[in-house]
Amino acid sequence: MKDFHLEKRRLVLSGIAVGIIVIYLVRLFTLQIMSDDYRKSADSNAFLKKIEFPSRGNITDRNGKLLVYNQPAYDIMVVMNEAENRIDTTDFCRALNITKQYFVQRMNDIKDRNKNPGYSRFTQQLFLRQISDTQFSAFQEKMFRFPGFYIQRRSVRQYNMPIAAHVLGDLAEVSQSDIEDDNYYQPGDYIGKQGIEKAYEKDLRGVKGVQIMLRDAHGRIKGHYQNGEYDQKPVPGKDLKLGLDAKLQALGEKLMEGKLGAIVAIEPKTGEVLCMVSSPTYDPRSMIGRMRGKNQHMMAIDPAKPLLNRAIMGQYPPGSTFKTGQAVTYLTEHTTDPIHSLYPCHGGFYFKGLHVGCHFHPSPLSVVPALGTSCNGFFCWGLYYMLTNPKYGNVEKALDVWRDYMVSMGFGYKLGIDIPGEKRGMIPNSAFYDNAFGKWNALSVISISIGQGEVNLTPLQIANLGATIANRGYYITPHVVSTVGGKPLPAKFHQRHYTKGSRAAYQWVIEGMKASVAGGTSHGAVHPGYQLAGKTGTAQNRGRDHSVFMGFAPVDTPKIAICVYVENGGFGAVYGVPIGSLMIEQYVNGKLTRNDSIMAVTMQHRHIDYGFDRPMTHADSLRVDSIKRVMAVKDSIRKAEEDKLAKERAAADEQKAKEEQKKKEEKQGKPLNDPAVIEDNEPKVETEREHKPKRDSEKDRE
Repeated sequence: MKDFHLEKRRLVLSGIAVGIIVIYLVRLFTLQIMSDDYRKSADSNAFLKKIEFPSRGNITDRNGKLLVYNQPAYDIMVVMNEAENRIDTTDFCRALNITKQYFVQRMNDIKDRNKNPGYSRFTQQLFLRQISDTQFSAFQEKMFRFPGFYIQRRSVRQYNMPIAAHVLGDLAEVSQSDIEDDNYYQPGDYIGKQGIEKAYEKDLRGVKGVQIMLRDAHGRIKGHYQNGEYDQKPVPGKDLKLGLDAKLQALGEKLMEGKLGAIVAIEPKTGEVLCMVSSPTYDPRSMIGRMRGKNQHMMAIDPAKPLLNRAIMGQYPPGSTFKTGQAVTYLTEHTTDPIHSLYPCHGGFYFKGLHVGCHFHPSPLSVVPALGTSCNGFFCWGLYYMLTNPKYGNVEKALDVWRDYMVSMGFGYKLGIDIPGEKRGMIPNSAFYDNAFGKWNALSVISISIGQGEVNLTPLQIANLGATIANRGYYITPHVVSTVGGKPLPAKFHQRHYTKGSRAAYQWVIEGMKASVAGGTSHGAVHPGYQLAGKTGTAQNRGRDHSVFMGFAPVDTPKIAICVYVENGGFGAVYGVPIGSLMIEQYVNGKLTRNDSIMAVTMQHRHIDYGFDRPMTHADSLRVDSIKRVMAVKDSIRKAEEDKLAKERAAADEQKAKEEQKKKEEKQGKPLNDPAVIEDNEPKVETEREHKPKRDSEKDRE
C-alpha cells in the first residue's frame, strides 16, 4: 500500500515537471518563432531597411510641353523602438525650430492607433513632412545626436503652368483604406486623389526601392548588408503624354473667367481631349505643400464650387444643340424628308392646347433651314409624328426606339473617359414616364425634342456629339491621355462606336449646321480661313437661360469639335458662339488675329453676376498666407485712397464755406439799390400753378 502511494506521488510530480517543461517550450517557440514583435525587434537591432521612393512620372501636353514634374522634398521619419527616451528634446526642437509641446504631441499622435492605425514601433513613421531647406541643413548636421530619427527623401509635384487643375488632379497622403486596399503603401505615402493622378496612379508611382543597412551593437550604421547585394533600386514611374493642348487650355480658362460652366474640345479622328475647362478653376499649385488642407477647405465652402469638374460632372439641359441628334433620328427613321417642307411653324408648336414658342421665320421648313434657324416647331412636330407612328405599335415602344438612337450617340450613360468622376446624364425611357406620370402620350414629353424637359447631358457628351457629327456617324471614346511611357492606350480607346443614324442623315445635319453659321443663330462663328459647322443652344432652367454652342471645324477635314456651356449666359450667341469661335481659331490656325485677340481680352473681362461672391480665379488659389498678404496690401491701398478722398472732400468743403462767407460779406457791404442785393432779398412770388394742387395724372408723371 505504501509503495502504491509513493508511485502515485512520483507520477504526479513527474507529470507536473513535464507540464512545466512543455509550457516553457511552447512559450519559447512562441517568442522566438511565432512572435512578430520579437522578430522585428531582432531585425531592427541588426538591420535598418531604408525605403527609396521612385520619381513619379512627368506629364506633358500633346506638343511635349512639360506640365507636371517633380521636385525633391524631405521628411523626418522616426523609429520609436530606437528613439524613445534617447534624445535631447531641447536640442532636437531647436534644430527643427519646433516647440517641445509640438514634439510631445506629435510623438503621442504617432503612437495613437486611432489616428495612426498602421503604427509599429519597429518601422519608420512620419514625424514631420516636407521640411524647409533651413530645417534640412540644421537637422542633417546634428542627426547623429538623434538616434531613431532619419531624413527620408521623396519628391513632390510641381506645375509649370497654373492650368488644367481638374484634369491633372492632385496627390494626398494615403488613408487607412488605401493602405488596406494595396500593400504597396505605408503611412505617410502619397497617392493620386483626383484627375489623371488618380486614374493613372499605378503607372505614375513607379516601384519603391530598399536599402538594407547593417547596424552594430550600438545601433550605428556600418554600411550595406552584404555590400548591397540585397538592395533594390527604385523604378521610376512612367511619363504621361496628354492629348491636351496647353495653349488652348490656357485660352479657354481665360475666356471663362467670371463665368460658371465648361469647355470641352475633342479631336474627332482620335477621341483625344484637346482641352477641358471647368470654371471656376484653381491653381493646381495651391494643392501641394502644408497649406493643401486649408486651401482645399476654402474651395470646398466656396459657393461657386471650384472643385467641381463641370465638364464631366455638370448635368445640364442641352437646349437646341440636341436638335442635331433629333434630325439624325427623324431622317434615319423617315419621320421627315430631307428635301420637302413638312412641318409648319407659325411662332411655335401649337396642338391641342399645347404651345411651344419659337421666333418668327418662314414656314414650313425642311431639315436644313430648320437647323439653321433652330426651329422649335419643326422638331416638336418631328417627335410627335414619330411617337404616334403606328409602325412602332404604341407610344411606349416608339419612345424606346427614340431612346436607342440617343444612347447610341453616347447619351444617358458614361462615355468612359479616362479620368474619374464622370456623370451619365439623363435620357428618359418609357418606364421612367410610367413611374412619373402613370398615363402619358406624345404631347407629355414633347419638350425633349428641343433638349429640354427630362433630358440632361454633360458638356463632354455635347462635345462628343460634335465629334460624332464631324465623323459622319461614329465616335471614339474620349480620353485625356495619349501615351503611357511612350506606348498607346488600350484598344478600347481606339475603337469606333457607330450610332444608329445613317451617314446620309449626318451629312444633312452638317448642311444644317453650316447654314446656322452662314446666316442663322451661329452666324458669329463664321471665319474666312476655314468652314465651320455649328449649332447654338439656349437652355432654359429655373433662372436665366444657359448659353450653349457646339460645333466643329474645318468641315471637310475636322480637327476639333467643341462644346461651350456658360451657365446663365442667356442666348447661345451671347457667350457660347464667340468663345467657341475663338477656341476653334486658336487650335486650327495656331493663333488669334489681332482683332480676335482684343475680342478675347474683352470676353475675359465679361463677368456674370450669380448672386454670390465672384467665382474664384487663379489669384484666389494662392496659398492662404499669400492671400492674407495680398488682402493686407489691398486694404492699405484702399485705406490710403479713402484718406485721400476724405482730405479732398474736407478741402472742398472748407473752400466752399470760405466762398459762401465771402459772398455773404460782400452782400452785406453793398448798397441796398445794388441789383444783386435786391435780387437776393426780394421775396419770391409763387405762380398760380405752384399754389394749385396737383392732379393725380401729374403725380403719376412725376
